[in-house]
Amino acid sequence: MSVLWRGAITGPLLGALWMVVLAITVAVAVSFGTGDAFRPVLWLALVTGALVGGAAVALRPGAPMAASAAAVALGVLGFAGFAPVAAGEGVSAAWVAVVNGLLGGLFGYSMRVILEEVPDAGPLTRHQFEDAVIRFLTGFGYIFFTAIVVIPFYVMVMTSLKNQQALLQNPLDFSIELSRGWDLFRSYAELFGQYDFGRYLWTSFYISCLTVFITLLFSVPGAYAVARLRFSGRAAFSRSILLIYMVPMIVLALPIYIAFSQAGLRNTVFGIVLIYPVTTIPVALYMLQGYFRGLPAEVEEAGLMDGLSRLAVIWKITLPLALPALASVSLYVFMIAWNEFLLAFMLLDDPSKFTLTRAVTSLNSSEVPRQHLMAGAVIATVPIMVLFLGLERFMTKGLTAGSVKG
Repeated sequence: MSVLWRGAITGPLLGALWMVVLAITVAVAVSFGTGDAFRPVLWLALVTGALVGGAAVALRPGAPMAASAAAVALGVLGFAGFAPVAAGEGVSAAWVAVVNGLLGGLFGYSMRVILEEVPDAGPLTRHQFEDAVIRFLTGFGYIFFTAIVVIPFYVMVMTSLKNQQALLQNPLDFSIELSRGWDLFRSYAELFGQYDFGRYLWTSFYISCLTVFITLLFSVPGAYAVARLRFSGRAAFSRSILLIYMVPMIVLALPIYIAFSQAGLRNTVFGIVLIYPVTTIPVALYMLQGYFRGLPAEVEEAGLMDGLSRLAVIWKITLPLALPALASVSLYVFMIAWNEFLLAFMLLDDPSKFTLTRAVTSLNSSEVPRQHLMAGAVIATVPIMVLFLGLERFMTKGLTAGSVKG
């Protein structure tokens, strides 16, 4: 068995698999970026991957040598028409050679990293073989999950920058026409000018802020009581907090619709502000009570001994120590309220009261150009992404805020 797993065999095996992964990735990326049709040739990817994978082990002195050799080799093969990435009609052989040269450079360097612990001769140890496999799987995981996130967002953004004529000519062309200048953003200008998306942004923003405020107003004292106080039924209440969150919202949709219609709350912003915290308070209670239990009780007891009331202890001691948890819960609740669709779609019919998600849905019509729908989706997505990235840094820095100095 030790003779079987030599470096000269492991290199070609992992090389063949990795070339298939990179060929598919490069073909998709170049197709999206240029609008030309590129496709992976899997059998050529397997063959060239095995050959270059073996060379990557043999050229052990440095990654640049392996990458350069692979780039030149695949570039020549691409020009001759025998390469892992092929192109459709109308694409020059020189452009195919450039794409395959790029593929070769990426492959040569990445294989040098994957096979770093693999010897070019002699049997592999179990540790060396597992290290090579883990590196391969790590690279595959990065590419796979990045593609899942980036490709839909890229298609959404590029479609929003198209005009109607370009979409009709080639709906699968996701390249960008920089020659159009500011006209690229016509869809966004029309959304704010003709479809009143500025109002929808503001409506979603203040509804989400109100939801965060109401949620914290009820969940902070509730979570603190469960974590610190002793009362009858505390354990049962703690275990049942998430029961309401386990009930699918679609099951509650009809009762909520009937109740809100009879109470005159349907088609009102007040009704939305009333129902959103109902869906977020349980999960906020659950998150905060766990954090409150982890805070040192000695600090609060010292405050009580100094004459502070229980409410003063919560306000002056517990909440400052719980800032990381409060930031996390606030961000999570804000994202839920911002992205909520089912309740807004069910309860709101008046366009003047639409939330952003409800407004984007109204664009899904044969009378509205598809680029407007994609632009609306971008407008709904980008603010919450920016907010998340900004607050994530704040939360990371504040993780030690509740520590106790000895």
